[in-house]
Amino acid sequence: MNSREKILAAVKQHNSGTASLPELAPLYYREEDPLTAFRTVLEFIGGHLVEVSSPAALPEALQKTYPGAGRIVSVLPALRDVAAPVAAEADPHSFENVDVAVLAGRFGVAENGAVWITEEEMIHRALPFICTQLALVLPAGAIVSTMHDAYEKIGAAEQGFGVFIAGPSKTSDIEQSLVLGAHGPKGMTVFLVKEG
Repeated sequence: MNSREKILAAVKQHNSGTASLPELAPLYYREEDPLTAFRTVLEFIGGHLVEVSSPAALPEALQKTYPGAGRIVSVLPALRDVAAPVAAEADPHSFENVDVAVLAGRFGVAENGAVWITEEEMIHRALPFICTQLALVLPAGAIVSTMHDAYEKIGAAEQGFGVFIAGPSKTSDIEQSLVLGAHGPKGMTVFLVKEG
């Protein structure tokens, strides 16, 4: 028996068996006002929140937020007049010069300002990371308090790919210089749309 086999045999002999996972419910808190907490954290990490009165007001809010934007693409049918549609068969390389990508998010997380989106909402996985500005559209009531709540909401997801996105990309160096948009979008805006 070589050294490796001896070590593995010793580990196997001293296996204490399985233990049930602890109950986590008392270990985390719930926000009294998830929307205010979401806004505070999102702005702290470099993002912006725009409240929109109804789905019909979204095109105008988008144009006010991004005046003079060149190429705007969106997966949302409500934005056909102000943004080019994203075709599933499009070559992902064709998005290299997108100024603003507008995608639907499933929900936001108050504790970290993140928004959950899946490949169903983005159509192309590269789109939220290759654009200059990222705009995510959420229903007004779609904010959960914590990541615990978020993972419960995701559950046994049917999607092949999903990601939490929190604010624009950023990096910092040892001289404490913060750079936004270092390796992805330079900015992120969440449009919170009330049902109209």
